[in-house]
Amino acid sequence: MTEAVRVRCPGCGRENGYAAPSFPCACGNPVTPPLDPSAEVRPVTYRTWSQSWVAVRCGACGREGEWPQPELGCGTCGTVVRVPVRPPGTGAAPGAGGVARPAFRPVTIRTGGDAVVTAALYLRWLGFPDVRRPDGAAAPSAAADLRAPGVVAHVDPSTAPVGLRAVECVWLNALTAAATGVCFSLAGYTEEARSRADELAVPLFVMDLTGAPQPVNDPAEDLVAQGA
Repeated sequence: MTEAVRVRCPGCGRENGYAAPSFPCACGNPVTPPLDPSAEVRPVTYRTWSQSWVAVRCGACGREGEWPQPELGCGTCGTVVRVPVRPPGTGAAPGAGGVARPAFRPVTIRTGGDAVVTAALYLRWLGFPDVRRPDGAAAPSAAADLRAPGVVAHVDPSTAPVGLRAVECVWLNALTAAATGVCFSLAGYTEEARSRADELAVPLFVMDLTGAPQPVNDPAEDLVAQGA
């Protein structure tokens, strides 16, 4: 259910509850505009085509599209206001009490390729929309890299825990690209790898067969909380 926020009418000062409507993305998942209650609410005095739409990013597939601008009519004086929406790629302001990021929709993992797809979808959900596999990428059954502006990710779908070398490699690759290095694994990490990841601030995630990545260290928790 979409979380409701309080919107103060600029005409009479009354606070009205409002929950943004959801619309279906082309991928089939619902998209809800992320409201920004900390921004100034403005009355609708006239309408233009451009002001009737806002850019919103799908939390499941990362697709950005144009969606109807949320509006609310005051129950006391009838003033119609535009409810501000956070631009794509921005997180909720601390303490703002805004609408949370939509829940990640996992994809069942049956093959190594599924693990790579899940990691890519999760990175898009975190706010990295242009995730791709570099040219000449490894076979789907083997460890693979994913890249997007601001992130370099290592995905290991094997049954062996990820070791120290993989963590250091993704950190070096990310350092070269001035990006955040992230690791995904189906089988977890060695103690040495986890310790080194904490030192280098590399976020580590584990994926189970339901396709739901889980953070396993503080840098990963911070990435989930803050987004891209």
